Amino acid sequence: MGETKKYCYGFCLLISVAVNILFSINLYVGGDKRQVISSQSTLTWSEKAAEEAEAVAGIYCSGHGRAYLDGLISQGQPVCECFDCYAGSDCSELSPGCAADADSGDPVFFEPFWMQHAADSAVVISGWHRMSYRYADGTTMSKELENYIRKLHSVVGNAVTEGRYIVFGIGSTQLLNAAVYALSSGNSSSPSNVLASIPFYPMYKAQTVFFNSEDFQFEGDTNSWQSNNQTNTMDVIEFVTSPNNPDGELKKPVLGGKTIYDHAYFWPHFTPIKGPSDRDLMIFTLSKLTGHAGTRFGWAIIKDKDIYDKVLNYISVADLGISKDTQLRVLKLIKVAVEGDGMPLFEFSYNKMKDRWDRLTSVFSKSTRFSIQQRHPLYCNFFNETRLPSPAYAWVKCEREEDHDCSAVLKAGKIIGRNGSLFSADDRYTRLSLIKSQDDFELLMKRLTELVSLEDGSIKMI
Repeated sequence: MGETKKYCYGFCLLISVAVNILFSINLYVGGDKRQVISSQSTLTWSEKAAEEAEAVAGIYCSGHGRAYLDGLISQGQPVCECFDCYAGSDCSELSPGCAADADSGDPVFFEPFWMQHAADSAVVISGWHRMSYRYADGTTMSKELENYIRKLHSVVGNAVTEGRYIVFGIGSTQLLNAAVYALSSGNSSSPSNVLASIPFYPMYKAQTVFFNSEDFQFEGDTNSWQSNNQTNTMDVIEFVTSPNNPDGELKKPVLGGKTIYDHAYFWPHFTPIKGPSDRDLMIFTLSKLTGHAGTRFGWAIIKDKDIYDKVLNYISVADLGISKDTQLRVLKLIKVAVEGDGMPLFEFSYNKMKDRWDRLTSVFSKSTRFSIQQRHPLYCNFFNETRLPSPAYAWVKCEREEDHDCSAVLKAGKIIGRNGSLFSADDRYTRLSLIKSQDDFELLMKRLTELVSLEDGSIKMI
């Protein structure tokens, strides 16, 4: 009996020692693993940044302004930055005589969409994020972002990217001149002639003249140039803006030479997508895709390797590449843009633009003094139905003979537009922006209705 107890105590002692050894191993060896798991599920350095961002985003500005982390500060706290025509500490005070500013192409109408997708589109950047000029592969462009841009065009069906090169730029603005540089002859004794069809985006002329290169010069309107130059031997670079800024038309080349396709507005919310653009050099911009104009990001899709190398060299010399912080944010935004095959973003933006055009058309249909561009329905492969275009801008014409300066007529009615002459067109035309905030659009509708109602006094507020 004593021997049995002795063996029992010994066995229990052995089991106890074994359990303690296993516990100790788990404590000192497995502890690191538990710590890693814990750190993965608990915010550490990013928590403060997230709290700051949400605190500022939550500041009440009555829906007519916003507070920002990098914005105005009063008594150590961020304060509201009010939208046009609003004032006060919470932006609740509307100036009754304020003019409707429809001048700029600031695409703020997307803002409600991104507020609805706050978690998916937010970016927290560590203090040590991408401090190098280059990525690990030695380039200055994110390969993952390039892949998502290709995916985006595949989803939307608006551009061929297979077998093409992609270059990033600071908005499409930088890429426009980079493209002119790349396509120019490089012969100072016979510079390339840069042209566009009236009405055209003013930056084509402004940039070409500003950079004052010996290799290219701005020569104005394609149709006028063609009628005065019968020879086909002259070196020509043509800007084709499709859809066009300011009138929204789907443009085609006039001269058939070296061409830069500016597709800033070639998205389903502005125009039906008939099929993918298959051009040698196409330029797109984030600002008119998602509304993030301030992020300053664009991209060119290029067929020819030599032209690609020249555009890439231009960007490298000018900026040593695009901000890595910008590229990270753009990647996040485009990931959201392609969710659900793009339907959430493009249905939101299209419905917003359609509603604005429906209301705008209703007002102008009651006017004999003012008219806007004609729109023609087209089949959209993205939405799989026939739809009217809903351009970013209304191209307004003053029909009365005495109204030779349409911008001045609208300004007298407290509406600020952009003169037709800025687009090298007649000043009987004025461009009105339809892509600003809802506050801006509502005020524009109010002022337009007031102005048109003066014609017969029968129009009610829309």
